[in-house]
Amino acid sequence: MAVIGSSDLDVFPLGLGGNTFGWTSDKETSFAVLDAYVAGGGDFIDTSDSYSAWVPGNSGGESETIIGEWTAARGNRDSVIIATKVSRHPRLRGLSRSNVLAGAEASLVRLGTDYIDLYYAHGDDPEVPVAEAVGVFGELQQAGKIRHVGLSNYTAPRLREWFAAADAAGLARPVALQPHYNLVERASYEGSLAAVVAELGLGVLPYYALASGFLAGKYRSAADGAGTARQPGASRYLTPAGLAVLAALDSIAADRGVEVASVALAWLLTRPGVVAPLASARTLEQLPALLASATLDLTTDEIEALDKASAA
Repeated sequence: MAVIGSSDLDVFPLGLGGNTFGWTSDKETSFAVLDAYVAGGGDFIDTSDSYSAWVPGNSGGESETIIGEWTAARGNRDSVIIATKVSRHPRLRGLSRSNVLAGAEASLVRLGTDYIDLYYAHGDDPEVPVAEAVGVFGELQQAGKIRHVGLSNYTAPRLREWFAAADAAGLARPVALQPHYNLVERASYEGSLAAVVAELGLGVLPYYALASGFLAGKYRSAADGAGTARQPGASRYLTPAGLAVLAALDSIAADRGVEVASVALAWLLTRPGVVAPLASARTLEQLPALLASATLDLTTDEIEALDKASAA
């Protein structure tokens, strides 16, 4: 278990991504994945009010609804930590005070709860003054509707602005950053964010930790997974550099008798500030490899090999 930043959120070192719920995983499958994740020691579920609005016939919030129905059916709300996000729902885009308040209320209803453990600004909104966004998250926190604040897809300068505004207003600082970070997407995080994260004491919860399945070894040619939901995102890594990372992962996975995905996630856990990578399981069969990462301790030589293979 690991604590997120300066919070009291002590979480399993693998967060279960909820983006597949109501998209590539129906309700029955989603319940099975959630049950198995908890049975495997997991307690940290990540979603958003926008999941999965991109699916024809969906309107956003489907993932939250499934998670809420699952916690109600299992009676386990207080034993799991739920993170969700605001600003990208089709009807509530941006971080204006009215959008955030309405988004939080809608998420609470869908999740069937009266509090959200970790509430993220899903992305920066340059049209809204930072003080306004900081203020409304503070309102929700003081009202007990959210326990902690997180930021996702923020640049280093904007992180500093949020912290300065929170300090000036006497409001709680964010505890978490959710960046796009994995073995084939290192530059943006390590180049500018990592130092600020360390300075501000944020817990890091990387999304796309498996690069849309590429780092699970699922896509090794343009033909692999053609027409599947994740294939377009993964195929961009089918480059000499990406395949070199896969080769390094393959070697370590074979030596250790584990899945490629387990190694890719375990590498993230060696990075400064990283508390729990986020990964989703479309099916029950995909989950064991994700869970295994939490207890896979890579050697110094293995970490160096992955660092070298994935260096920009």
